[in-house]
Amino acid sequence: MTDANPDYLDPKVLGKVARLDLRARLVVEGFVTGMHKSPFRGFSVEFAQHREYVPGDDLRYLDWKIYGKSDRYVVKQFEEETNLRAHLFLDQSESMNYAHDGGMSKFDYSATAVASLAYMIQQQADAVGLTLFDESVARQTPPSNTRASLGNLFSSLEQAKARNKKTKAGEVLQELASELRQRGLVMIFSDLFDAPAEVLKGLRAIAQRGHDVVVFHVLDKDELEFPFERMTLFQGLEQMPELLVDPKSLRDAYLVEIESFCDQIKKGCLQNRIDYVRVVNSQPLDVVLTSYLSARAARRKRRK
Repeated sequence: MTDANPDYLDPKVLGKVARLDLRARLVVEGFVTGMHKSPFRGFSVEFAQHREYVPGDDLRYLDWKIYGKSDRYVVKQFEEETNLRAHLFLDQSESMNYAHDGGMSKFDYSATAVASLAYMIQQQADAVGLTLFDESVARQTPPSNTRASLGNLFSSLEQAKARNKKTKAGEVLQELASELRQRGLVMIFSDLFDAPAEVLKGLRAIAQRGHDVVVFHVLDKDELEFPFERMTLFQGLEQMPELLVDPKSLRDAYLVEIESFCDQIKKGCLQNRIDYVRVVNSQPLDVVLTSYLSARAARRKRRK
């Protein structure tokens, strides 16, 4: 795989690439080069039991230790034959449409990250699916490892836009938790603008069913820095009214609130053994994904 031009990994430039599949390839080429082993490989394969060998069984799964002790041929069985079932959840509520001046919206940034991960996972021959949501589930592409399914996933992302709907992440995540039958990897991209207690309740419902959960908390740099200086008319999103205010008078209080909100989500995730990644939509995507996937791979290596 060739190195990607690093200029393309700047969100300002990447956003000008019209085709989402091309964006995904550019991003993946930026962070997969040099990564020899998948950080996901083997996630869902667990030893379950032995059974007697029958002609035609894969000889790789013969248990030679048992043969040495009992002169019997037995093979190891596993709970799941596939390496991975990945579920990518993407928030398309109205607040995800926000973008700082000259930047990608939180939705476009997240959609590019989702497409990039889907492309990488499918290249490993693992199954990946997509769920778009706001105050309810909007569209789903079931997990599959075929090229045709990946094309359908890209098509869903291309057609999707941040809608004039409120965020009900907590409620939707609880609903989705009951639908996920097979244990797998769940990656969520959202600004999580919902009551923290409800969000954490939904995340906990998924994690308690044995899924490996990763939260990418996607925020705009304006939301974290609040750089406004002059009297500003703030447009209400998700059915909130417009508000004309002097930003300087509320900047300090706002920054305390946004940090408190993020801290509540992060602490709740850590308490439930859920990976939490704060993402700012001005960061190069390859840096965000490389940092997380490298840390994940290192953790898996330490556990062995």
